[in-house]
Amino acid sequence: MKKFSDFAKEPEILDGDKIRLDDVLNKPIQIIGYKVTTSKYGKNKSGKCLKLQFELDNERRVIFTGSDVLIDQLEQYGGEIPFQAVIKRIDRYYTLS
Repeated sequence: MKKFSDFAKEPEILDGDKIRLDDVLNKPIQIIGYKVTTSKYGKNKSGKCLKLQFELDNERRVIFTGSDVLIDQLEQYGGEIPFQAVIKRIDRYYTLS
């Protein structure tokens, strides 16, 4: 007989203390997880929200953002996680580098 744990997937929980995006700009972070959901606010073009889990100074943290550029980058390169990156602000948008 099968066990429930053999086929059921646990929901991915992204834990860590919440921090503002501006507090991590231009600092090297280790991205360890992400989740894209429908935004409650819908202020961006895509209507999506990114929850980004990372480590900074050996502490696990999360940020929430509606940045369409960051959302696109994580959806495209999320399969490479974990990786190190820097979030930069260029004019009116944020990007990974």
